[in-house]
Amino acid sequence: MGIKIGFTLPNRGVLFGATTSRELIDLAEVADKSGGFNSVWVGDSLFGKPRLEAIALLSAVAARTENVRIGPACMASFPLRDPVQLAYQWASLDLIAEGRTVLVACTGIVPQAGGEIESRTYNVTNKDRVQRLIEWIQILKLLWTEDNVSFEGKQYSFEGVTIEPKGASKPRPAIWIANNARGDQELIRKTHRRVINHADGWQTSVWNTEDLAWRLKDIDEQAVEMGRDPKSIERHVYHNVNLNDDQNASIEESKKFLDLYYTLDYDRSFVDGWVATGSVEQVVEHIKQYEDLGFDEITLRITSWNQREQLDRLINEVLPYFDQSADRHGVVPE
Repeated sequence: MGIKIGFTLPNRGVLFGATTSRELIDLAEVADKSGGFNSVWVGDSLFGKPRLEAIALLSAVAARTENVRIGPACMASFPLRDPVQLAYQWASLDLIAEGRTVLVACTGIVPQAGGEIESRTYNVTNKDRVQRLIEWIQILKLLWTEDNVSFEGKQYSFEGVTIEPKGASKPRPAIWIANNARGDQELIRKTHRRVINHADGWQTSVWNTEDLAWRLKDIDEQAVEMGRDPKSIERHVYHNVNLNDDQNASIEESKKFLDLYYTLDYDRSFVDGWVATGSVEQVVEHIKQYEDLGFDEITLRITSWNQREQLDRLINEVLPYFDQSADRHGVVPE
């Protein structure tokens, strides 16, 4: 089975003229009707990297699509949101989407000044974020599958809560964890254990193939050690694309786009690694590296101010190289 292809909407792009709210929804509908994409994703952040709000946008996407999975890649605001309210919102979204949602949780720790504002506003430390990530996932699973739920945690407690209506997904919507820990290998292994213990899938934006090969192997080995079938963990890589026969121009536009998107100054080498750039042949070759590693799916965000033209080229020129006839809905949680 080949790698599935997802499409990420650049919802922060509304702040710097790369797209509009109406175009984002139109792009999602085009991607869905193309039959070539397995999923449509949106970005998420509050003050760290503000953008068009994720759940509001996903609701519009759900109403305009019929086939693709939808979700946030990833939900950086996850530890800041009230988990009971989030369980209620997401159950409703899953009903609207008829069971096509995937909630991708992450700690949402960012280096930008906005991350400090989030910490002050919500009185949350980085340690709190990690604890909340785990507790919030536990809370969501309970509220989506049981009635009259009580929970006692370090970060949140409640008694006798029932969420109605529940989502369409059975037994519940899928939950993945996104992480990209750097540096200390044992720290990285610890983040992998969180995925194995609490999630149905793993998402990462790490792009170095040697690094990813080690991470995939570590997840497999630790899963076996912990008594879990590694095949039950869906693997998803968050990536970018910019089609242009002039690869240098493709990289330059991508750098400008990503610098504005994240308010950072990326090295050209980083952009070259994190974005599939150049001609159709170069883009296909770039994506196939992740297929060869064994990822189930790669999602592509267009790093260009011409979103519609690039999407049309992806559909007509790139996607035919990848077999998308397999089940479009991926791993179902046990």
